This record gives sequence, structure tokens and C-alpha cells, in this order.
Amino acid sequence: MKNLTQEELTKLNIGQNLDNLMNLDPRGYGVCRILYKAAREYTGKPLSINAAEQLVKLVKDGDIVYIITGFVLLSHKKAEMDGIIGAMFLARSLVKAFNAKPVIVCPEDNLKAVENLAYITGLHLYKDIDELKKYPVSMGVITFTKDPSTAAAQSLDILKKALPPVVISTEAPGANKRGVYHNATGLDVTALEARADVFFKTAKDKGIPTIAIGDLGNEIGMGAIGAHLDKYIPYAAEGRCRCGCGGGIAAATAADHIVTATVSDWGANALIAALAFLTEKPDVLHSVDDEKRAIYTASESGMIDMHGWLIPAIDGFDIEINLAILKLMKECIEYAPKLKDSCKTWFEKVGELKFFEENKNI
Repeated sequence: MKNLTQEELTKLNIGQNLDNLMNLDPRGYGVCRILYKAAREYTGKPLSINAAEQLVKLVKDGDIVYIITGFVLLSHKKAEMDGIIGAMFLARSLVKAFNAKPVIVCPEDNLKAVENLAYITGLHLYKDIDELKKYPVSMGVITFTKDPSTAAAQSLDILKKALPPVVISTEAPGANKRGVYHNATGLDVTALEARADVFFKTAKDKGIPTIAIGDLGNEIGMGAIGAHLDKYIPYAAEGRCRCGCGGGIAAATAADHIVTATVSDWGANALIAALAFLTEKPDVLHSVDDEKRAIYTASESGMIDMHGWLIPAIDGFDIEINLAILKLMKECIEYAPKLKDSCKTWFEKVGELKFFEENKNI
């Protein structure tokens, strides 16, 4: 059995640090750990590093990359805070890392927030793909239909304009096997949601690699661990939802690569941090100050907390905990490179004893 190199060992443990942070469980009910066990087995390595590695492998200068987001909540029929902030900073990271051309795909409900958050990312925003292609330091936005009869046609039209190397989804609703979209407590929210999972599946069917971020199992892409969701997540299995459709909340779409977290935005930040680490470009990960500005801006743009409050909070977590987790992620990716030479002997000795080779998915 070959010893892990210093680079391999560092990457493994930085990835695990980021995964642990994105799966911190302040609520204490363990859903994030239920999801993570299956996701880690599915992926075979830390989720954040794996997703970032896919981006490094796939995305090149000038590539259009579609990022799907936007979950509309039943309480006030408004889009939630979680998802949109992570998507916007993920867009920024793709420009910083690769000079890519990210495009947010979202319901109309998110458009005002996208427009306002673009100022914080520093990117120029265009609603036309041809215009986006002309200008540097830019991103795009496409509002996706809620009409099931036009979703397939819009999906094909988008892909005709630009074929991406990868499609990413974060905190976007995915229909179950019966075509019904659910909220976290098993209620039917089909009428509220964009049919962006149709776009996701259309891309996947064309052989385009897919990455999905979720925090419960009713999001696009989480069908990759569907059997696990059915067994352990409340309301997920057939017959367990509360709307009477008989299908359960688990999304049917399965992504090639998944990231699961306590909060989808924490998962997005972990992916961005891993990308900053792999590319050796620390500024790929946005600042704590920009995260704070973004949370306030999204709230002032009408995005609501998971409980329906129009306050600067994500999934019930206030600004302070969101900023603290981001700060720790930033410290992790910036600290390790400083020890590359001074701890070289330790890496060699740890590698000789083969703990990590013998204990996979710890």
C-alpha cells in the first residue's frame, strides 16, 4: 500500500476540516450527519475537495457555467435566503479562479437579490448570454419558468446558447418521482417553484457533469443518495409526506457529485474554500465582510429566513455564526500552506504509519 504524499495528506485533511465545518450541527438534531454519511460513501473522499477538484478539471477560461438556485418558501411565498448568497459567491469564485462566465439560473423571485448582490461580488451582471460573452469580470442571470409545459423547451434553448462544462445546483427544489415539489415538512410547494430540475436533468442527459449542494434531500441532485434519504430522513420515503401525493419529499434527480451540509450556503462556502486551496488563490474565497454585506443585502432585497422572517439570517442562523464558520474555513486554507516546510517530517512519519490509508471515510 503506497504512502500518502504530503500533498495528498494535506488535501485530505483540509477537505475534512471544511466538511466538518459545513456540517456543524448547532440545532443538534443530526440531519446533516445523516446526509453526510451517505454522501461521503457516495463520493469516497471529502465532499468539498471532491467538488472543487471537478471544477479544476472541467472549467476553463471563458467557459459558461450555469448555477441553479432559488427555493420559494410557503410561509410568505417568497424566496429564502439560503442558496442565493452561496450561488453568487460561487459565481465570483469561478471568475477569480478560471475567468469563467457564471450564469445564475433562478426563479423570478430571486432576481432583485441577484441584481443587488452582484454589486458585492464585484461582477457586472447581464441578462443576455451573448452580451455576457463580450465582457470581462461578468456574470449572467436567467429566470427559469414555473410552467411545466415550457420547462423542457427553455432548458434546450439555454443549452443551445452555451454548452457548459458543468452545471451546479445549490439549494434548489427538486421534484420527487411523481413530479411533486415539497418543503422540508412534507407540504406541496409545486406551484411556487421554478422547474429548474428539468434543466439540470436535461444537461445531465446530454453528458454534462453535474454538482449539487443540499441540506435535506428535497433539493436537486440529492437523488444520488435516495435510498438513504428514504430510510433515515423524515417525510422522505414514499407515503411519508404530508401533502397526500404519496411520493415523499426526496428529490428524484441524481447529481454526479454532491455536497451535503447543515446549511446549503455553508456547503457552497466550503466548496469555494476548497477551490481557493487547490488553485492556491486565497482571494477565490470571499471575505467575511463581504459575506456580512451580502446577508444584509439579500434580506433587504426580500429574501426571507427559513421561518419566514424578513431578517438577516440563513436557515435560522444569525449573522454571527455564519461569519464565524466562514472565518474558520478561511483560517484552515490559509494556515496549512504556512506549515508546508516546517512540518514536513511530521507528514512523512504520519504517512509511514498508514492510518488514513487503512481508515477510509472517517
